[in-house]
Amino acid sequence: MRVVEPRVDIEPLNAIDAMCKIERLGRVSYRSEDAIRPGSYAAFIRRLVEQGHESVLEHASISAIFTVDRGVSHELVRHRIASYTQESTRYCNYSDGVTFIEPFELKRNPQAYQIWHDACEAEETAYCALLAMGYSTQWARSVLGNSLKTEVAVTANLREWRHILKLRTAKTAHPQIRQVMIPLLALFKDRMPPVFIDMEVPEDMPMACWAKIYSDGEQVPLLI
Repeated sequence: MRVVEPRVDIEPLNAIDAMCKIERLGRVSYRSEDAIRPGSYAAFIRRLVEQGHESVLEHASISAIFTVDRGVSHELVRHRIASYTQESTRYCNYSDGVTFIEPFELKRNPQAYQIWHDACEAEETAYCALLAMGYSTQWARSVLGNSLKTEVAVTANLREWRHILKLRTAKTAHPQIRQVMIPLLALFKDRMPPVFIDMEVPEDMPMACWAKIYSDGEQVPLLI
């Protein structure tokens, strides 16, 4: 049994190119391409956001791979205007060890954490026992719960990312989805300020609880 923290891996992101693309295609509306200058995308995108013309933001997309528990993944895939590819428990075989996502809130209470840990160990034992009896992974998975680690690849345009982040960083969202979405918003706001200028990074969740963000395999520093 393995216990890991959640993380988000961002596909290579050229934020400047993405914002320039938004300006270039957005100016088709008024045939104002001749107004494009170095850095002019910033004011152009700010106006789009301020005026609510967010459809133009759909011209640029970002892909990310979320490593979260199954409970969080069920919430994530409810967002419709996005493409998803998720780790399949029907076909993936975890006989070499089941991996679970650590629940940061329970970790603060040793007794509660031990109860959770014992339950996950029982799931792993039952899963492996069913495999040993000859059942396939699609049947053995029936004993695995919400804390099971899963990976979900998500591609969404910038308008949809704004929608996702507004909902999933709010105080009313589940703490474990906020754990991955708050640092993601911090990264997007840092790299693409005009696109996320009107969105504030929540300060009620300590950074120590935030999931780590990676790009090209290396952790991305978040300057907040």
